[in-house]
Amino acid sequence: MKKVLIIDSSKLFSDFMKEKLSSENVSVEITNGRRDAYTRLITILPDLVIMDAPDSFTDLMDFLKSKISDPNAKKIPIILTGPQIDKAKMASLGRFGVIKYFPTPIKFNSFIESIGNCLQISFSVDTSVSILEVHQNNNIIIVEFAKVLNREKISLLKYKITELIEKNDIHVPKLVLLMTDLELSFVDGINLEYLFETILSIDAVQEKYIKILSSDKFVYDFIDGHEQFRDIKVVNDLRNILSSLLSISVAPNEIPELIAEEILNQDKVDEDGIDRRFNFDLDKNDTEGTVFKVAIVDDDNIIRTVLQKSLSSMGAETVLFDNGSNFLDSIEENHFDLAIIDIFMPGVSGFDILSKLKVTPNAPPIIVYSQATQREVVIQALSLGASSYLVKPQKPDVIIAKVIEVLHAKSQ
Repeated sequence: MKKVLIIDSSKLFSDFMKEKLSSENVSVEITNGRRDAYTRLITILPDLVIMDAPDSFTDLMDFLKSKISDPNAKKIPIILTGPQIDKAKMASLGRFGVIKYFPTPIKFNSFIESIGNCLQISFSVDTSVSILEVHQNNNIIIVEFAKVLNREKISLLKYKITELIEKNDIHVPKLVLLMTDLELSFVDGINLEYLFETILSIDAVQEKYIKILSSDKFVYDFIDGHEQFRDIKVVNDLRNILSSLLSISVAPNEIPELIAEEILNQDKVDEDGIDRRFNFDLDKNDTEGTVFKVAIVDDDNIIRTVLQKSLSSMGAETVLFDNGSNFLDSIEENHFDLAIIDIFMPGVSGFDILSKLKVTPNAPPIIVYSQATQREVVIQALSLGASSYLVKPQKPDVIIAKVIEVLHAKSQ
């Protein structure tokens, strides 16, 4: 079983991620805070660390330097979340085993995909586009849904509501689910059931204090047909549930104003950590969170694909070239942190590339990846400035270890 260590100061984020990863058969350990983070790291020796970057970049670097000083921990990959940082700082993280840095708000899909790539696990993710917002007034928590029911957001809802209850010391929370912008059918039944089961798994929440505003016939029929949800009330007019929510007598002429003030016109809750941490939009950027950029130069399409897959698992953005000429033409407009090149290619050879880059300012370090095993070929490549020489084929973990080694040497 794969092991993940989450180092984070937000209990909400940690608990949410633990539930998500545990559902995919991943063992998760959490340290809420960084005081004992290094000790937990070298004790657990996880397959991956997910860490919220401290406000101080110096503190982060101290932790990372301690990590790579331990021979057992140095190769453990890290995915970081944190504030926006400049490209120079981001590029410096690669040598410490940081494979991704996600500035907040994080694209949830990209974040989970990166974890899956690193652990070599295909995670299930609900990518449906939906809207979920949470409001609060005293002991009333209002949850608004729109478009569709997204399972990831439903999972997150449990932790949002729990945090609100604990933070505001709400003894008897009353929930209003506004579902007026949903048109559901029998195919949504499993998500609707998951929604109510998730909400009712919160200890402080009682069925009789859950009210649903909806005019959708399927919602009525669904609640009516489930014995375990029999105390949840569905209405199509807020006036029908106002008295049970506010526990006061309300004059008819006061109802519209009270609905506006107590239920509809609230500021969205700004949770510490998780609301600002995740963006659930479907729009995806394949380079989201990228720490470093690698050029792959090889005339063999299979080799390029294998290298790209290996490097993607460690969070690298890869640019593929099937000949040396196109790679050299791209050097001025691209900043590559590393290049992996073949030696014997039609036209511009690996030797030609090395010779050109030897006199090119700020050229990236080069790893030669070739089938050539002759001693004179290796010596010539290294004498022309290659940082390392690997003989094809190699396992992905060997390639990744060499990339980290070369990036580490580059920054010394």
